[in-house]
Amino acid sequence: MQRDVWITGRGLISALGEGGEAHAAALREPARWRAAIDETSFAPFPVHPIGALDLDRFIPKKGDQRAMGPLMHYAVAASGLALQEAGLTGDAGLLARTDLVVAGPGGERDLAVDEQILAGIEQAANPGAFLNERLLNDLRPTLFLAQLPNLIAGNISIVHGVTGSSRTFMGEELAGIDAVRDGFARIRSGQSEVALVSGAFNASRWDMMLLYRPAGLLLDRPWQPLWHRPRAGIALGSLGAALVLESPEHAKARGRVPSARLSAVVADRSGREPGAATAAAGRQWTAVEPQLTRGRVGLLSGACGSGPITGEERGLLQCWSQSLGGLAVRGTAGAWGHAMEASFLGNLALAITCLEQGSLFAALDEAEPLETAGPAQGLTQMLVTGWGHHRGEGLALLEAP
Repeated sequence: MQRDVWITGRGLISALGEGGEAHAAALREPARWRAAIDETSFAPFPVHPIGALDLDRFIPKKGDQRAMGPLMHYAVAASGLALQEAGLTGDAGLLARTDLVVAGPGGERDLAVDEQILAGIEQAANPGAFLNERLLNDLRPTLFLAQLPNLIAGNISIVHGVTGSSRTFMGEELAGIDAVRDGFARIRSGQSEVALVSGAFNASRWDMMLLYRPAGLLLDRPWQPLWHRPRAGIALGSLGAALVLESPEHAKARGRVPSARLSAVVADRSGREPGAATAAAGRQWTAVEPQLTRGRVGLLSGACGSGPITGEERGLLQCWSQSLGGLAVRGTAGAWGHAMEASFLGNLALAITCLEQGSLFAALDEAEPLETAGPAQGLTQMLVTGWGHHRGEGLALLEAP
């Protein structure tokens, strides 16, 4: 059985604001989204931090707020927005049947506590006992448990009451792609009727800089447009995103209409030998192209900004554009930063807004032909790509309902 998969709710928070309309408004004004880039807090690395977030709206209990780090705040907030739009908030019966799929990174550190421990352990009479006491008393659970996606799922369940089955994915960009693919496949095959797919990334952390800088991946100069950066071209961005996927039968039975139809989600994991990512993405394109309508397609790219792999994707997107007689493309990491596990979900949520408006927002790089070619109006289909900075390639097709 191959059923349609509807999206009945989406949540999105980033440096550009909260919700689809806020993002569309910010992306219409280049000065506005550029002003959100933080080039001082983590200098020399530009970062796109999360915008103002009213935690009390999404996590009413102060104790719950304190038990979570920012990453969990973003995932829980985005999930709350998606559940609200889908009309699931507060319906215990429906939430008990809602399956949960989460993508997230490893544990967060509290640098202030780390510094206190390092400063105190040298003076401690018994360093081992001192360390154990500090770990027990000063750290939140999220700060030392590596399997953070499981904790994200647990907190979404606690705060929002989502208590169906739970699956979690960990592993940078491909985790987010596979989380969506898993939810899509389960609805499509009849294994699930309604599922919440959520992901988040917190870029405003020095340990993230320490993780990606040694690999020569982080942009360490003033911000510049996405498509022609050097190998050290990734500017990280904080983001929370969530989608409610639902079978048409289940949605109709409770009087809901879709925001969009998710028609395809395909993923692969190449070894990244020269041309391997292009070959993997080419196979995905072959699977999806017969469903596309010329002149009606836009594309949101998850290109990370690291020169070699972003340049390879750019070349392939140019080929796709030629085959369709024009394809309007936007590299969203230029506006909200690269959000690793949450990147694919974020672009899907933003693509829904584009379909609702029937148009793409203004080119993020007016000097880049890829962003100025093709139709930006009258869109009825949106493609979303997700190329990992190291491994993993994904492609999804969204259509207007």
